[in-house]
Amino acid sequence: MDYTAASMQDLFRDLLKKIGEDPTRPGLKDTPKRVEESLKFLTSGYDQDIETVVNGALFPTDTDGMIIVKDIECYSLCEHHMLPFTGKVHVGYVPDKTIIGLSKIPRIIDMFARRLQVQERLGQQICDTLDDILKPKGIGIVIEANHFCMMMRGVEKQHSSAVTSHVRGLFKKDEKTREEFLRLIGK
Repeated sequence: MDYTAASMQDLFRDLLKKIGEDPTRPGLKDTPKRVEESLKFLTSGYDQDIETVVNGALFPTDTDGMIIVKDIECYSLCEHHMLPFTGKVHVGYVPDKTIIGLSKIPRIIDMFARRLQVQERLGQQICDTLDDILKPKGIGIVIEANHFCMMMRGVEKQHSSAVTSHVRGLFKKDEKTREEFLRLIGK
């Protein structure tokens, strides 16, 4: 089905009517256009690819120290209810000949987060992608998020959060490496 700008706005006008609103009233008149623009931004990850995001920012290195980028803000939409989940992503890796520009890590996270998601798959996609690109000695991803589908509806637990982790290589095999990563991200 082709969702042109006009047809998407028509769908949102119809949705407003179905929930009992008047889409012609002043406060809602431009809402279909704003929602369309918002959804296009929030799902812009579908239009991105990893080569463009990384943009050649891979560099040779002889270091073998752990590299961590932590507390990366993350915003996504739950694929089950299309409600937001927000939180922090922590990424650590031990390089094996290659490092990536630090700003590329949040860009990779955003590429996957700006799709309809579940937290578990988001972490796996980040882990798989960085593992494929860098081929590090080890990698760890931890995501902590609050899910509006649990906070605003359903069980309505406003103070609950979900924590997921994905580890490979040294982070999985070597307890000291994993402990160092968790300590350095504050866990």
